[in-house]
Amino acid sequence: MLALLSTPRWSTLGWCALLAVAALPGLVLPAAAGGRLALLGRLGRIAEVVVVGLSTAALHAGYGGTLPYLLLPVRSASFAGIGEALALVGLGALTTFGASAATGRLTSRDFVLATVLWLLVAAAAAVAGRRMYADVGRTEPQPYAAATRLLTQLRTVARQLPGGTLDLGGIAAGLLDEVIAAAPSDRAAVLGRSGGGRLVVLTQRGPDRTDWETSLSADTPIAEAWLSQQPHLTSTSLARSITGHPVSALVVPLVAGVRSIGLLVVEADRTGAYPPETVARVRGLVSTAALRLEAALLFDEVRALATTEERQRLAREIHDGVAQELVMVGYGIDNAVAGLTGVAGAEQAVGELNTLRAEVTRVITELRLSLFELRTDVDPSGGLATALADYARTVAASSGMRVHLSLDTSTARLPATVETELLRIGQEAITNARKHARAENLWVTCEIDPPYARIEVADDGQGMPEGPNEGSYGLTIMAERARRIRAQLGINPRKPSGTMITAVLAARPRRGSVSAAEGADDSTATDSA
Repeated sequence: MLALLSTPRWSTLGWCALLAVAALPGLVLPAAAGGRLALLGRLGRIAEVVVVGLSTAALHAGYGGTLPYLLLPVRSASFAGIGEALALVGLGALTTFGASAATGRLTSRDFVLATVLWLLVAAAAAVAGRRMYADVGRTEPQPYAAATRLLTQLRTVARQLPGGTLDLGGIAAGLLDEVIAAAPSDRAAVLGRSGGGRLVVLTQRGPDRTDWETSLSADTPIAEAWLSQQPHLTSTSLARSITGHPVSALVVPLVAGVRSIGLLVVEADRTGAYPPETVARVRGLVSTAALRLEAALLFDEVRALATTEERQRLAREIHDGVAQELVMVGYGIDNAVAGLTGVAGAEQAVGELNTLRAEVTRVITELRLSLFELRTDVDPSGGLATALADYARTVAASSGMRVHLSLDTSTARLPATVETELLRIGQEAITNARKHARAENLWVTCEIDPPYARIEVADDGQGMPEGPNEGSYGLTIMAERARRIRAQLGINPRKPSGTMITAVLAARPRRGSVSAAEGADDSTATDSA
């Protein structure tokens, strides 16, 4: 169109028609085609460039003839390869200047400048088109490639760590031991980041349970140290359970890079316990441990995400596969029974089919409970006690057991990974009681006072048989989960009958809690049939 407007002659129209014919293969055949199609497309683009060069030399237009059209075949070629695109620019330059020399147009300064300008623009378009194509091509796989690379590095680093582990509780406990050795204290704790504007107690030391301040929204030294990323000294205890006498309290933030990932809190029941040189020693210990703690936190998050995704995937596959097929088998048995009902001599077959139908129904019920178990997780707003109570009630409704719940929880939360592991231990204990104990009653106790926690599941069934049994694999899994979070797992007979499974995390409970009060009644009891 530009050529026709600047040089309105029949010859211009002829060149435009010839250019349209040369462009036809390039428009029809994609640049990424293979075999003969790729060759035809490449020849079409070469014909376009040659026609552009010849028509530019033949038409007397000050802006460079039809050279602006050179951008189209060059950009198309850039998707196939930068080499072909730049080669087309070179061919266009050779054709244009060669034909212009034959026609005597190289003496025109305006023509030469316009031609060089458009050739440079075409070369820039070739480079830009190739980069854009490369970016588009790797948009989808790039996150997966990056994730694979980072996870591979994480696996390699984890194998090289002392003890070959990224145990969050172990790292926090080791840091606390080092700090107490450098700064003698009566109470100490490591607090880690969590959701909801609160911290969680990763580990602590002291002669008695301590109710540490964990809120980041209140005006406290805890919140100030978290936000400022600087140590903070105070003469007021940072534990809500310690009042009435002056103390020395030191809060040191755990900073990895530019992020606060936790706090170290140490307290002594005397004033002036932490002079500047002691604070400096503690800061040095904390600075070297912060990165280890950050790695453990990230590893826990990655493991939790991967575990949750795998459990959801298994639940979907079971629901869409085996569960649906079993339902169809049940329908088939129902149809067979309906067809045989009233037929002489078929009473035995009908009885066997009904027995088979009852067994299929039992298996479907087991699958549904397994699906519920796979999908059950600790809700960020509800907590461990709520998730365990909901699971117990659901199992009771399907099995006919009577469930007695005893819940005693504080407002503080355990780390998310610890809550998940304790929930799985409780679920496995409840499942074992339902499947193997033949119990009529189930007692579920959940006591949480971070970092302390106790999960207890007891039944009045037939008890644990001696030697290998069907539930031994579940007991092994519970023991592995307990070791992972440094909890104590106890499996004992319950008098007069049944089994009691207990998982206890950290130190003894605070005075005044359910477990600490001898002979105390259940704080909350709910019976479900």
